[in-house]
Amino acid sequence: MNMRCEWATNELAIGYHDKEWGVPLHDDQRLFEFLILEGAQAGLSWDTILAKRENYRKAFDSFDPQKVAGYGEKKFKELLGNAGIVRNKLKVRSATRNAKAFLNVVEEFGSFDKYIWSFVGGKPIVNEFKSLKEVPASTDISDEMSKDLKKRGFNFVGSTICYAFMQATGMVNDHVTGCFRFKEV
Repeated sequence: MNMRCEWATNELAIGYHDKEWGVPLHDDQRLFEFLILEGAQAGLSWDTILAKRENYRKAFDSFDPQKVAGYGEKKFKELLGNAGIVRNKLKVRSATRNAKAFLNVVEEFGSFDKYIWSFVGGKPIVNEFKSLKEVPASTDISDEMSKDLKKRGFNFVGSTICYAFMQATGMVNDHVTGCFRFKEV
């Protein structure tokens, strides 16, 4: 039997863990998706966001940053009325703000991928934690990333959110050493 990280306890989380979590991601639109979803998750469980992920994709035009950056009041009200997403005014508004900041980063660096991966020198940090208890909520790198993102106009990008983003997008491999995915990613 394959051992997996102990946080993956239901069908959605197991599928996410086994196929996506910790896999190095370099696609700008998918990176934008994770940035928005990690921010939406603040104060909630990741399971809640996973259950709403498809609804988010529909509601936010497949996380096309160009489209999200152009959202106005009509779309904002529509999103707040959408029971399929987390209807927090600050989180919904932050998606548009973050899309605009995201596009500015793309313009400056050529891609968000190039910018965000520079925090880890362009390659994943491989941690060797034996248990979930050893995995930090944030690191010096996520602190630095958070500070820089905020300076560039992003919000819902605190250090803990940034570290979760790093884990999700494979910037760090935090699969525990006994997990079958540790060596695979």
